[in-house]
Amino acid sequence: MAEILTFIQYILGLYLWVIVASVVLSWLVTFNVINPYNNFVRSLMAAFDAVTRPLLNPIRRLLPQTGGIDFAPLVLILGVIFIRDYLIGHCGFGIIMRQLCG
Repeated sequence: MAEILTFIQYILGLYLWVIVASVVLSWLVTFNVINPYNNFVRSLMAAFDAVTRPLLNPIRRLLPQTGGIDFAPLVLILGVIFIRDYLIGHCGFGIIMRQLCG
């Protein structure tokens, strides 16, 4: 059981890096540092968008409009960190082990 929880923590940590890379890539495109018409950049943006959009869209619907600043990735990052460190981390691991062992 501990191996499964460790693997889930690893996947959530990897997802955090995907969110950060997606935000950085969108900033680079916005500030014209990289060319969005490049095939590699376009495919990378599409991959990041496909992975992050299903979780970002519900958050964007709940948050109020703040102009040009998108706080949805920040909320998603905080949520993933909370799940990874608190629910699955030390406290979550102890709760699951107590339920399994009696």
